[in-house]
Amino acid sequence: MKQLIFLLVCLCTLQGHAQKREGKDLKVGLVLSGGGAKGFAHVGVLKVLEEAGVRIDYIGGTSMGAIIGALYASGYSAKKLDSIIRSVDFNDLMQDRIPRKSKSIYQKENTEKYALTLPIKNGGITLPSAISKGQNIFNLLSQLTISVQEVDDFSKLPIPFFCMATNLENGKSEVLEKGFLPQAVRASGSFPTLLDPVEIDGKLLTDGGVLNNFPVDVMQEKGVDLIIGVDVQDGLKDRSQLNSALEIVMQLINFQIYSEDNLKVEETDVYIKPDINSFNVVSFNDMSEIINKGVVAANKHLEELKLIASQQVNKPFKKAVNTNTTYKINGISFSGNENYTQRYMLGKLKFDRIDTISHERFIEGINNLSATGNFKNIQYRFIPKEDGVELHFDVKESEIATYFQLGIHYDDVYKTGVLLNLTSKHLMFKNDLLSTDLVLGDFIRFNADYFIDNGFHWSYGVNMRYNEFKRSFFESRINEAANDETEDETIGEVPFKYKDFTSQVFVQTNFDRKFAVRLGAEVKSLSTSFETLVGGERVKEFVNNTNYVNAFGSVLFDSYDHKNFPTKGMFFNADYRAYLSASKFDADFKPFSQLKGKLAGAFSFGDFTTQIETEAGVTMGEGSQQFDFFLGGNNKNYINNFINFYGYKMADLSERNFLKSSVTFRYELFNKNYLSFTANAARAASNLINEGAIFDNTRTGYAVGYSLDSFLGPIELRYTWSPDTNQNYWFLNAGFWF
Repeated sequence: MKQLIFLLVCLCTLQGHAQKREGKDLKVGLVLSGGGAKGFAHVGVLKVLEEAGVRIDYIGGTSMGAIIGALYASGYSAKKLDSIIRSVDFNDLMQDRIPRKSKSIYQKENTEKYALTLPIKNGGITLPSAISKGQNIFNLLSQLTISVQEVDDFSKLPIPFFCMATNLENGKSEVLEKGFLPQAVRASGSFPTLLDPVEIDGKLLTDGGVLNNFPVDVMQEKGVDLIIGVDVQDGLKDRSQLNSALEIVMQLINFQIYSEDNLKVEETDVYIKPDINSFNVVSFNDMSEIINKGVVAANKHLEELKLIASQQVNKPFKKAVNTNTTYKINGISFSGNENYTQRYMLGKLKFDRIDTISHERFIEGINNLSATGNFKNIQYRFIPKEDGVELHFDVKESEIATYFQLGIHYDDVYKTGVLLNLTSKHLMFKNDLLSTDLVLGDFIRFNADYFIDNGFHWSYGVNMRYNEFKRSFFESRINEAANDETEDETIGEVPFKYKDFTSQVFVQTNFDRKFAVRLGAEVKSLSTSFETLVGGERVKEFVNNTNYVNAFGSVLFDSYDHKNFPTKGMFFNADYRAYLSASKFDADFKPFSQLKGKLAGAFSFGDFTTQIETEAGVTMGEGSQQFDFFLGGNNKNYINNFINFYGYKMADLSERNFLKSSVTFRYELFNKNYLSFTANAARAASNLINEGAIFDNTRTGYAVGYSLDSFLGPIELRYTWSPDTNQNYWFLNAGFWF
């Protein structure tokens, strides 16, 4: 009986609307509220609206409601929207993750070791304005609205549209209904602390939900006859539910929202409220369930919606959306770039002013620019021309040129270490960078880089590095030199203090972002010493204390998709050094050279990854014991000719030449948690050829391990052993390698 009365009331209401229109069909406005991931329910509601045959004549929305509304207004069907959002990794999108392949060789070598980055402004450390710059969201919106990018007046879209934003400077609500659609929608969805605000026409705008999350009042001004409102807002929570920073921020925003909420609900003709209280604004992994909640909520109004459709004379019309993913570019222009030249920007984009490119290649170019960290946002627009499009970039350079970065690490060689970094950009030249690392802990380390990045043109760099650690090695050779007749003179397992201070200048050129060639000169000061007791006093004895001068050349190729846990890609490094002179301490020094290299690759099947590596080093000339190749241990931050080799301790094996191969099988047990097994084999010898007996005296070792890819870096525990010695070792490392 209640349902019959409800339908009669609806019928009377709709007839009244029809009479007011003097026989014309109903003009329906749709209002979609903000709510983050809960806004997926809008897609479910749109499915039911289409099923009922309701024609939408105007759409208004805020935040996620603006995103869904803008795409629907651009011509997408509800079914297509469902398909689109299911294909998107919203966690990557919200965090602005950029593929590793977009980073330069310099960045891959030097920047993947910091757990925290904080901007420095006006001489003090500040917090970032948000977790994400929102570049990936803008890229997606731009791609999806490419067919309507020439439309500056949103009322001229296939379905007229507006969205809401909040002016951060004056605290006023802004109605966005003109301009560049992706930029307007990106501003409307700039959730505070999660996404950077957006500047439009001199106004700094953030999420419209702060002041008007359910813009029914604005829709009333658009001359519609009937308003359907879809509300996915949070309710106010009690103290037991306010257990995170995100929940507290949402509660503060909701104070303003709910002060006007009841009035707006009453102003809607059809009010749809999905039951999504168990979800929050970042419940992106619950997409399917949230969409279904929208379907369920809208179906409760299905008969009412069908009555609305019956009062509409003209049937819904959907514009065919242009899904062309190839762009014919007939010109590129830039604005906003002050510290970075157009040549630099074109070099990063990797396409020409006159070019035909796929959308994938275009996004790769945007990622390359974004990966530099030099731009706060990169806005672009395709301007239709008779023969293709003109591409205009309007970039906003980062106001922060100096950063403080932090990392922590523990391993069995350097023990504990805290990495403090200061990085400054464009100090003297537009494309330059100065980075200084200081490691405090059991052993002091230091690294300073000055690099002028000219992309594919010759770049220039200066590097200074100081490194020290204490370890037991060389003991076998020293024991041989000891006086066997006097037992007390045998040194045995004495720890050696190893110090390295290296300065180098170099030039470098890149081919693509994966391949680089470097040429340079280097001065290396090596000191190896130990302490002995002489007459009851400790005396420092030097094994070596020499300055070496060398010229070097290297080739580096790195296409790994992850530095520490690659699932695909290749790595190749070849390094040639000619040692030309040495100080007097090494009195018997004769010029010599060394060539060493590493070739590795990774490939995956589902959650299983196989990683194969081969390394080799050859000494040409007599050389110096200090530059022998030392194999053993677990570390990935060894310097000079120290090479990791499972089953042995650091530097257990040493010789003038070596050859090593390994294979690792890695299984991702669950997200970012890995089980691994490694087998490696190596030969360290004065003559690798050995008259054809190249496998004689081959050493083997094995390792099993558990690894976690954390925000601090890899945390790894490995058990290693070798059948050659029946020895076994545990290795633990935590944090990024540096």
